[in-house]
Amino acid sequence: MAHPNADGLLTELIARLAQDDAHAIRKALDELQPYDLAQVYLALPADRRCRLLHHLQKEEIAALLEELDLHHQAELIDKLGTHHAAEILRRMSPDDLADLLRRLSAENAAAILATMDAAYAVRVRQLMGYARETAGAIMTDRFVWIKPDMTVREAFDKLRQYADVAEILNYLYVVDPDKRLVGVVSIRDLLQAGEETPIADIMVERVISVPVDMDQEEVARVIERYDFVAVPVVDREGRLLGVVTVDDVLDVIFQEAGEDFSKFSAASKEAIDLRTSPLQGARRRLPWLLLLLVIGLFTGSIVSRFEDTLQRVVALAFFMPMIAGMTGNTGTQSLAIVIRTMAEEGLRARIILRLVTREAGSGVIIGFVCGTAVAIAAGLWQHNLALGVVVGLTLFLTLIVGTLAGTLIPIALCFLRVDPAVASGPLITTLNDVFSLLIYFTIAHFFLSWLLA
Repeated sequence: MAHPNADGLLTELIARLAQDDAHAIRKALDELQPYDLAQVYLALPADRRCRLLHHLQKEEIAALLEELDLHHQAELIDKLGTHHAAEILRRMSPDDLADLLRRLSAENAAAILATMDAAYAVRVRQLMGYARETAGAIMTDRFVWIKPDMTVREAFDKLRQYADVAEILNYLYVVDPDKRLVGVVSIRDLLQAGEETPIADIMVERVISVPVDMDQEEVARVIERYDFVAVPVVDREGRLLGVVTVDDVLDVIFQEAGEDFSKFSAASKEAIDLRTSPLQGARRRLPWLLLLLVIGLFTGSIVSRFEDTLQRVVALAFFMPMIAGMTGNTGTQSLAIVIRTMAEEGLRARIILRLVTREAGSGVIIGFVCGTAVAIAAGLWQHNLALGVVVGLTLFLTLIVGTLAGTLIPIALCFLRVDPAVASGPLITTLNDVFSLLIYFTIAHFFLSWLLA
């Protein structure tokens, strides 16, 4: 949580840094959480940032690094220098450090690792070796494991020994001599048991774990499903490799949500990044826009094909934006529902059937209600019952079509092994413009003699 007076602390820090009042600077820094410290660092002018770093302890700089984005991490590491940076990075948790080094150039990462303690560097390299966006890539190896033949007292002794370095203390994981995960014990279980009670007597043997190559979104679902604060990660032989904590999962959720929103809006992650140049932003968005432009031209050809109908019944033009807009809106709503359902439930035949059936039913109900309402309104407004019927019938059919398009397109893309989030809102809206106008003018042409009566 941000400090309630972060703006005031920033102003105070800038003033103290200008005065070089070490005692006052230290007092202000002690009030800040790592997140607040990062916000203060980013808000400072470039020349004051170096001065601030001189007043920070190594552990505080490490915490600051964990809160910065890649651009500012690289900038800060460059300010520190390779040797000093290695001393700072050594104080980061191995999983956060591995994630940082993955995003640096191979040369910079190798130079930093070369200056670190060999054993620690090996741990970080192991974490860096796991595929991105998997359980292995986001897990921490800072946890406490115990043996089943230990007593509760011995477990507490080990817990105290590693309490300062362990990232998760809610659970102690029980492993056999081959490091296979055989059980788990919570701190509550230990507190309720006698000191000489064997761990084997109180441990839970049915342990929920995830494979090291599981996708990070699946890991997040496991933690959400079982209300865990952490989940152990194992290899194919069941050996305990690490633990994914709930704070890592929160990072995954926000990251994936951002990526899905970017795809949903037909804009890449780079296009949202403010450091991306105008040329790069345009290059990444143009393919989508050109595709939509081609479809848009087809929409124009539909209007031109029915130009005679439109000229003879000018009132038809009044309802074109409403019909196209409503159809696009229902399609986008269905698309969002489908993507969310597929993310939570997966893509199985039973889920697909239920989803398509439900959305089709919803489309019929929505189409009937909206179509009836607009038929009455259009008929009374234009004093033309036939026009009301044409507009109402069109809206009824297009809302059904729009709902089904928003449902079936992401499912079809998924079967084609394309990320369903790529079936973006603009694409669905543009396709539904084509469907709605084609249906509208076809019905109007069919009832033209009645409209002119």
